[in-house]
Amino acid sequence: MAKQIGILLFPDVEELDALGPWEVLSFWTRTFPADGYEVRTFSPDGGEIACAKGLTVRSGHSFADVPELDVLLHPGGQGTRPMLRDAEHLAWVREQRAAVPLLTSVCTGSLVFAAAGLLAGRPATTHWRSLELLAELEPTARVRPDDRFVDDGDLVTAAGISAGIDLALHLVSRLAGVERAREVRRGIQYDPRPPI
Repeated sequence: MAKQIGILLFPDVEELDALGPWEVLSFWTRTFPADGYEVRTFSPDGGEIACAKGLTVRSGHSFADVPELDVLLHPGGQGTRPMLRDAEHLAWVREQRAAVPLLTSVCTGSLVFAAAGLLAGRPATTHWRSLELLAELEPTARVRPDDRFVDDGDLVTAAGISAGIDLALHLVSRLAGVERAREVRRGIQYDPRPPI
């Protein structure tokens, strides 16, 4: 049975935070199914999700029917702001920490991890505009402002938006090896050389 990677969707999720990793991970899992992983999207209730920039996407599962996860990716976006005070969501995040071997976040998804108490004493990063808020939410976190992503074993955080693609390639490298990650990078033609 394939191991499961779940990408959380929620109202006002930042599109690229979720869809950048989806592109990387779905290319990998569909092109190399023998590696033994599948990637899915899910949301609290399933169904359609209105994202931060106006794109509407349909989640594949709800909390109730998503398979047991081996990796959870929590994106960021404006939709994370109410989550910082949402006791039910924070409790759900803590439940995932107890059940899912590897938790990851992109952008301000790490703020939710901080608010849930998962980043105490740990290195982490987030979008550059939210670095101070991350430190306020969890004063003991070792904030790394210059890292694209921070791998701390069972918890990996990524910086803003496009850094989620780097995080996803790192996950492929961790889960299936460096050469596989290079094949995926070539396959999606990801060769970041900003034109300006």
